Amino acid sequence: MELDLAGAELKAVLNRLRRAQGQIAGVVRMIEEGRDCEEVVTQLAAASRALDRAGFAIIATGLQQCLTGIEDGKQSGEDRDAMRSRLEKLFLSLA
Repeated sequence: MELDLAGAELKAVLNRLRRAQGQIAGVVRMIEEGRDCEEVVTQLAAASRALDRAGFAIIATGLQQCLTGIEDGKQSGEDRDAMRSRLEKLFLSLA
């Protein structure tokens, strides 16, 4: 399955990933500094949510592209079933 992210979708996903990257760097610093456990876990949870949202955005784009291919008649029934299975597996990997 090839994913074609463009424009606003790409920018949104990249922003979420950069946010998560910054939050993870913050968690590392907090641990190195011996910060309070609750603060570390709160920051780690925020990073996890940012990664999840980026993943869901990518999957949503894949679903949209898949549906467009189905509507345009570019996919056979077997292809659609295989794509559905792959997208479902990806979605569940984030759940």
